[in-house]
Amino acid sequence: MITWMQRHKKYLIVTIWISTIAFVGAGFVGWGQYSYGDKAGAVAKVGEIEITMGELQKTYSRLYTQYNQMFQGNFDEEKAKSFGLKSQALGQLTDQALVLNLASSYDLRVNDDELLAEIKTQEYFFKDGVFDKETYKQVLSRNNLSIQDYETDVKKQLLIQKTLKLLPVESTPSEDDIFSTLTRIADKINYKVLSDAMVEVGTSDEVIKPFWETMQQNFMTEVSYDVRAIHQEKVTASYDEAKLSEYYNDNKTHFKDAEEKIIPFENAKDAITAELNEKATKNESLKTYIAHKKGKLPEGTQIQTLTISASNNPYNAETLEEISKLSLESPYLKPVLINNEYYTFELIKITPSVAKTYEEARNEVIPLYVSQQKKEKLLALAEKLYVAFEGTTTDFITSKDAAKISDLNLEEANEFLMQLFNQQQKIGYIALNNGKIVLYNILEQKLLDKLDNGQDNSILKIKNAMFNEGLIKALQNKYQTEIFIQGL
Repeated sequence: MITWMQRHKKYLIVTIWISTIAFVGAGFVGWGQYSYGDKAGAVAKVGEIEITMGELQKTYSRLYTQYNQMFQGNFDEEKAKSFGLKSQALGQLTDQALVLNLASSYDLRVNDDELLAEIKTQEYFFKDGVFDKETYKQVLSRNNLSIQDYETDVKKQLLIQKTLKLLPVESTPSEDDIFSTLTRIADKINYKVLSDAMVEVGTSDEVIKPFWETMQQNFMTEVSYDVRAIHQEKVTASYDEAKLSEYYNDNKTHFKDAEEKIIPFENAKDAITAELNEKATKNESLKTYIAHKKGKLPEGTQIQTLTISASNNPYNAETLEEISKLSLESPYLKPVLINNEYYTFELIKITPSVAKTYEEARNEVIPLYVSQQKKEKLLALAEKLYVAFEGTTTDFITSKDAAKISDLNLEEANEFLMQLFNQQQKIGYIALNNGKIVLYNILEQKLLDKLDNGQDNSILKIKNAMFNEGLIKALQNKYQTEIFIQGL
């Protein structure tokens, strides 16, 4: 599935951003800090529309949740990186901004009646089967969304839909007929599934070591960093009424309830105290950082010396990345916030990556060798068997009958049928992405009489995806895109 999604990512993302309207319940998945140019208030600008960091974080979170649902909860940060999810999130926002620029040129708007009509269709705001205003407020509050931000997002998505409706894509009767004919082709086949359990591979040093020698530079030790770390204890001070009142009056907008209303002073005292203590903690950490650089730390300051690397990191990936940018000539890192605690770091040693010895790398090499050998042996077995084999015979099946291939799971069966109905040979074999090989023999072929009325406008979806891609390319030439964020 991962391979298929990576291969078809271009169309997948077009589908996601066109169809996503005000996604609620995504949770929040963020990432580390990034450097900006002189446009600190925006991460990008497309035509006249700016994209904020908040929008980028929300879009990343929504995409992450959508992929996690596709992978049935088995999506993680490593997969997110392999899919380039951060770049996808920014790309999605820039694509949307291109269409919004086009909407502006047409002077299109979404009024409050259209907004309300859309919100009232969203079932996560229903109570007893109908839209409920209190449920609406509660759901947004639980998802850390303000009503204003949410409704702005809904309006934006509705405006994109309204703009695209001005550029309709339709399928012709002849295109529908061709697509219908293709989906009505049915094959009766005999097939046999080969898996790597059918072949054995030895793992003695006599075979593993020569294999390692051809690629030993691929097996390197980790870069590690010896650092001194100073943890800043949290400040827990008390403040008089005048100090609390002064800070409240200067920062009222920091203290709001779930309905985005400013909390009265008397009810906000605890929050004000917490915010003042957080600021004081940060200031103390900055003082420690400056004193450490000058070699004037107070006596008794606790300094921890430790070695950190990608696999031995008590902090987080973002902190390790910042430490990796330090040098012995400039070894001090300004205070960083880690799990609501401030830390100051000093780099004292870098241990570079070097090639592992055979003994160190052996356990990593063995799975690669076994995988390669099993693949080669399984292909050799398929070459030997496919001309004459005994397998399972199906009824007449189409490309949509994956459930009828009993020896494969649904994902494997869909992959097999997708390739089978593109084959020119009557007898052959098909290698699946997970390593299995399916031998096949097409016994009979016919065109089904019954039209497939369950196509749900598949040809129209394909044409829409192609049109949307062409539209984006045209708009990219019309509106300038500036990216101010680095590190994606």
